[in-house]
Amino acid sequence: MNSLEALNQTWFLSINARPATPLWQIDVAVAIANDLLYLIPALLALLWLFGNRHQRDAAVRACCVAFLALGINQLIGMIWMHPRPFMIGLGHTFIEHAPDSSFPSDHGTLFASVALTFLVAGLWRCGLLVALAGVAVAWARVRVGVHFPLDILGAAGVACVAHMLVAPLWARAGDALMRTLIALYRKLASWPIRRGWLAP
Repeated sequence: MNSLEALNQTWFLSINARPATPLWQIDVAVAIANDLLYLIPALLALLWLFGNRHQRDAAVRACCVAFLALGINQLIGMIWMHPRPFMIGLGHTFIEHAPDSSFPSDHGTLFASVALTFLVAGLWRCGLLVALAGVAVAWARVRVGVHFPLDILGAAGVACVAHMLVAPLWARAGDALMRTLIALYRKLASWPIRRGWLAP
């Protein structure tokens, strides 16, 4: 075992909960690990339905970055299989998870992709909210035993790569895509838009 992997496992064991950990702490970690993910679609929907053009632009771009980053994760997992802690009998696991590759973390990648896109777009409040939630989710998923800490750092790196790849494509085609999406939205949601319930 190389020194980096040894550090990864030592770091994991310092965060991972134990059977003696109070049950309420484990319950909180499980809830954060599993449920805080729903913040992302809720926030994206709010920005689209009630935001201005710039906020909608950032929301759609965040989706593009996230989908590309998650695709990159799949490729990495196909090329290099890194077992999860429970697959090598390390630490303790408090939620069920498929025995697939742990690196990079999909949850971490999603939060990092959206937070990075929002921050670059100048949506500081949304970006910081997603970033803080992402840190909580990252900690929780290590705490409950399904990820190593370096899986989270790898997720942040993948998000950065995906953002750099999307940026030039968005500069070329982003406006056209947004015009199409907004026109379609205004047609499908014309009734609530006319009544002022949704942003036009």
